[in-house]
Amino acid sequence: MADNPRIEELRRRVQADPASIAFAALAEEYRRAGRYQDAIDTCRTGLQRHPSYLSARVTLGRALIETNEYDAAREELAFVLRAAPENLAAIRGLAEIHHRRGELPEALEQFKSALQIARHDPELEDTVGRITRDVAQAAPAGAIKIAPAASVAHATVAGWNLPPSRPAPDPPAGPIAAPRAERNDGATKRLEAFLAAIRQAQQNPAASGR
Repeated sequence: MADNPRIEELRRRVQADPASIAFAALAEEYRRAGRYQDAIDTCRTGLQRHPSYLSARVTLGRALIETNEYDAAREELAFVLRAAPENLAAIRGLAEIHHRRGELPEALEQFKSALQIARHDPELEDTVGRITRDVAQAAPAGAIKIAPAASVAHATVAGWNLPPSRPAPDPPAGPIAAPRAERNDGATKRLEAFLAAIRQAQQNPAASGR
């Protein structure tokens, strides 16, 4: 089966000029076509001449993921992120490595980082939501710990901090005083007057008998 015209064109350019940076585009076309080993070989050859070409390293890392060479892929993507910390493709590549290895909290952290860059990306939002549920379901009994409300109102799931469901109330500033019963001042004054009259009558029995 013949290659698509884009691959044929790029391959001719690279063959005519081995130092051409067109190798990166050719490798990416190979990767998109599912020809991962061709993509890996093309990237490695071109990177010998252009070691700082970040897009080629991203392509290399993503192709290595597809051949299950996760450690090598991580090295390439980490190289990219040291030079360009917000490279979205590299962040997503690292997230995919963690995800395929079953390292869900780490994968979730990377996918959330990617979503901070590509806000409202529906695919990323769906992935973050799905992995968040997977993390919660995979947590063993007792792995979800709730901190005291007076300190931090959030849950820790297998080392991953989840957002609080509501703000924590402020602790009272001092000792909590016992509630005071409300007093009816009018009734109290009448009772005190009644008691005073009784005492006066007891002290002057003759006067009370008149």
